[in-house]
Amino acid sequence: MTLILGLESSCDDSAVALVGSDRRIVAQAVVGQTSAHQPFGGVVPEIAARAHVEILPDLIRRVLDDAKLSVHDVDAVAATAGPGLIGGVMVALLAGKGVALAAGKPLIAVNHLEGHALSPRLADPDLEFPYLLLLVSGGHCQLLEVRGVGDYRRLATTIDDAAGEAFDKAAKLLGLPYPGGPAIEELAKSGDANAVPLPRPLVGSGEPHFSFAGLKSAVQRAIAAGEHAHEDIAASFQQAVVDCLVDRTAVALGTTDAPALVVAGGVAANQAIRGALAALAEREQRRFSVPPAWLCTDNAAMIAWAGAERFAAGLTDPLDAPARARWPLDARAETVRGAGVKA
Repeated sequence: MTLILGLESSCDDSAVALVGSDRRIVAQAVVGQTSAHQPFGGVVPEIAARAHVEILPDLIRRVLDDAKLSVHDVDAVAATAGPGLIGGVMVALLAGKGVALAAGKPLIAVNHLEGHALSPRLADPDLEFPYLLLLVSGGHCQLLEVRGVGDYRRLATTIDDAAGEAFDKAAKLLGLPYPGGPAIEELAKSGDANAVPLPRPLVGSGEPHFSFAGLKSAVQRAIAAGEHAHEDIAASFQQAVVDCLVDRTAVALGTTDAPALVVAGGVAANQAIRGALAALAEREQRRFSVPPAWLCTDNAAMIAWAGAERFAAGLTDPLDAPARARWPLDARAETVRGAGVKA
């Protein structure tokens, strides 16, 4: 068994984990910054980066102490190297480089998206390559065919907002606290999902791309009209997102013979989305796999596991590996037509 130390700081969660190649999570810790960013309704990059600098060294010590191990006991150090808020990304990557250099261990510079993409295999030992992945988070909304470690084919992406970004913006319009996804999900439980007529952008189109900017604007108009209760708007918005995700994923399933549908990323913690996609997989006779909710949000266990998978494949990185604000999993994918394209 190999043991990987994972570090994550790409957004507003500082996280450290020790994970074995046998899928055992030896120790882990996550410290969020929600209270620091709530007054601004979203993550402030400078605040996040400064907090990571203050928090991450103590987290590394805490995790190693909890495991009763030292850095010399690990086989490699995996650190998020992008994509994300560049100031935050630099903190984990530089810390990882320092630990690797001091302990004489290999460095693995992990793509944060690959951490999400491979995280289902940490929770599901029977999940084999290839599989169709819906990666849905605050900054990303993509459909990828995961063929193996480091081998990804992007089938679809968003042409404007990501689903998680739309949740956050809709929540802010509704006067709900940050983070918006859980707040809308909770409010939607007491609302009528059919009460507010909202659009389903790109539903029914031939290509499986996503668009959520128009839906966000429709929510803004519905609030301004003052004709609907906020819980009905929240429920209707959530259902519109569900319908978009299911329709777009169904189109992508028709283009691949991958035997499993996998969902990962922070938005995958939403129970309505999970349930609808599980039903889609059953209709399409595909295996369905989704990590537990805590593994969907940003964490270091998924970074350590991605490191373990890459280490087993003989993939390590030099100490001058760069931090990247943008880093697509499929660098060969063509640019999608539309403004504000997010690869």
